[in-house]
Amino acid sequence: QVQLVESGGGLVQAGGSLRLSCAASGRTLSNYHMGWFRQAPGKEREFVAGISWSSVYYADSVKGRFTFSRDNAKNTVYLQMNSLKPEDTAVYYCAAEREYFGTYIDYLDSRSFGSWGQGTQVTVSS
Repeated sequence: QVQLVESGGGLVQAGGSLRLSCAASGRTLSNYHMGWFRQAPGKEREFVAGISWSSVYYADSVKGRFTFSRDNAKNTVYLQMNSLKPEDTAVYYCAAEREYFGTYIDYLDSRSFGSWGQGTQVTVSS
């Protein structure tokens, strides 16, 4: 399996920006479906964004504010988060899966992904 390590989380004021990174080792990320999920205290893990070889998908709550990108040369994916809101506060997880995805719906379900990072905390103050 691929090993994933997230970084870039932290404390930021509302309206600010952060860029999360997810670096992979052991496998080439360009062969993987990738996703970002987040989990706030007392809540279930939720989909944030997913990326295939040709498409990017976003949760409605982050559309227009977050950007998911790949850098295959660095074997890293990024989540650029702008206009952050207090409700974005959560632990953010990077996920990867090499198996076939039938539709974009597979990106929305955390059970579709077999490899996960340890998570990075994002806290947005009001």
